[in-house]
Amino acid sequence: MGERVIPLVDHRTVGLAVPASAPPAPDGIMRDTRGRPLRDLRISVTDRCNFRCSYCMPKEIFNSEYTWLPHSALLSFEEITRLARVFVGHGVHKLRLTGGEPLLRKGLETLIEQLAALRTPDGAPLDITLTTNGSLLARKAAVLKAAGLNRVTVSLDSLDDPTFRAMNDVDFPVADVLAGIEAARAAGLGPVKVNMVVKRGTNDAQILPMARHFRGSGIVLRFIEYMDVGATNGWRMDEVLPSAEVVQRLQAEFPLVPLQASAPGETAERWGYAGADGRHDPALGEVGFISSVTQAFCGDCNRARLSMDGKLFLCLFAGQGYDLRALMRDGATDEQLDAAIAAIWQGRSDRYSELRASLPADVQQAVRRVEMSYIGG
Repeated sequence: MGERVIPLVDHRTVGLAVPASAPPAPDGIMRDTRGRPLRDLRISVTDRCNFRCSYCMPKEIFNSEYTWLPHSALLSFEEITRLARVFVGHGVHKLRLTGGEPLLRKGLETLIEQLAALRTPDGAPLDITLTTNGSLLARKAAVLKAAGLNRVTVSLDSLDDPTFRAMNDVDFPVADVLAGIEAARAAGLGPVKVNMVVKRGTNDAQILPMARHFRGSGIVLRFIEYMDVGATNGWRMDEVLPSAEVVQRLQAEFPLVPLQASAPGETAERWGYAGADGRHDPALGEVGFISSVTQAFCGDCNRARLSMDGKLFLCLFAGQGYDLRALMRDGATDEQLDAAIAAIWQGRSDRYSELRASLPADVQQAVRRVEMSYIGG
C-alpha cells in the first residue's frame, strides 16, 4: 500500500478569487483557452458517505475525528438551482448529482424537482442524472424517478461479496446494491450504468464475472482505471490496470467491436458485444472504459464540478475551486454570476491527465489535488 497523507490545506475553506469578467464569445458559445465548450455540470450535494472505499474516502482519515461540513456551509437547494440556471444559460444541458453519497442529502427529490423544471435556451429539458453507491437506491428509486431524475449510475466494484465488503470497508453486502440496481431499472431510471473501479491485485479477478453478469441485461458496465484523485488514497501506478489490458481479458471470452461515442466529450470509450455475424448485437449490450491514466481525454473535456459548499472546479484533478457561494451570499445578481462563470471558464486551461506521464514522480506527489469525495467522480 502507498503511504496515505492527510492534506495540510483544507480545500473546503480555501477558494480562488473569481477573475474579472471576460468579453462575450463572438459566436455566442463560451469556450475555454483550448476551445472546449461547457456542456456538463456535476453537482456534489454532500460531503458525507456511508461507505469508506479506500480509493475515495479511506477510513483511516474519514473517521470519527474527521470534521464534516456543517449544514449551513452547504448550498441550499435554491442556491444550487439558481447556479444551475445560470450554467444552463452558458450551454450546460446535463446535470449529474454526486457526493459523497448524494442520497444521504435529506429531501434530495425536492432539488431534483427544481432542476427538472429548468430548460435550455431553446426550451429543451435537461438530462438529469445521479451517481450513487446504490445502498439506498432500492427504497428511493421510484421517488427519484417521480421527481424528474432521468438516469442513475451505480458504483459496484465486485460481485464477490467478501471482496465488495472489504472494498467498501463498512461490511455492506453486494446483494443490497444489486437490489438497488434492479429497483432503478424497474423505476425507469435507465439505461442504468454500473461503474467498476479496477485495482490490480484487489478486484481485477472480478472483471469477467462482472461482464458475464451484466452482458445482455440492458445495463451498461464501465471499467474505470484507478486514478490519482486527491491525496489520501495511497495511489500507486503499479495498482493501475490499463483499460487496454481489461479489453484483452474480455475479448478472450467475449468478442467486442468498437462503437462510436454517443456524445461529444464522452469520457467512456464504448465497445459492443459482437453477435455471431461479428457485428454489434444491441441485445447483448455494451461496455465502457474510462481511462484517465493511460488514455487522457482532456482534449474535449466539457465538464465542470460544483462542490457542496459552492466552489467551482474545472478539473477532477484541480487543487482549488472558485467560490461562487461567497458571490451569491454577498448579494451578487444573476448577471454578475453569469459574468463570473464566463470569466472562469474562458480562462480554463486544465489538462492534468495529459501532463501526468511527463511529470516526475516527486512532482506528481507534490501536486495538491481535491479529494474525489468532495467533488464527485
